[in-house]
Amino acid sequence: MKLIHTLIKPIALPHWSQDLFLTIPRIVCGYLLAFNFGADKFGMPWSPIDKNLGLFEVAFWFPNDVASYGSIFAIAPVFFAWMGAFAEAFGGLLLLCGFQTRIASFLIMCTMLVAIFMQQINEGLWNCLAAMGFLWVAMFYLILGSGRFGIDYLLTRKI
Repeated sequence: MKLIHTLIKPIALPHWSQDLFLTIPRIVCGYLLAFNFGADKFGMPWSPIDKNLGLFEVAFWFPNDVASYGSIFAIAPVFFAWMGAFAEAFGGLLLLCGFQTRIASFLIMCTMLVAIFMQQINEGLWNCLAAMGFLWVAMFYLILGSGRFGIDYLLTRKI
């Protein structure tokens, strides 16, 4: 139980205004991942209708994209495509709400590392910037947690 509490409990900064200021990147990145980047690949209730995705369904083109990375990704492309799309869509939603922030951040970090080094790096550094931005934000919240303005803080405040 102590491990779970340590994993969930966010670090609260000395002043609430600092926590409020540091909540902005979490909310913006969580929103972009959940409602823009992830929803195009993974079926969520808010996925665009023109993508024709059922609930928790991966876009038809994504496993082929993942298989092209080679190595372990070619062995189980559907699994890795589902995990990557899930990390973006559902992990972004968790990040947005500040719920299970460290776990969501870890999933997002893994996905962004794959996106950078297996997909975007061949197209040049400029194409890596979006994934790098999400990676940096996820690294930050992996350490800090949700801060004072997240569900994790509310859950662990009285424990």
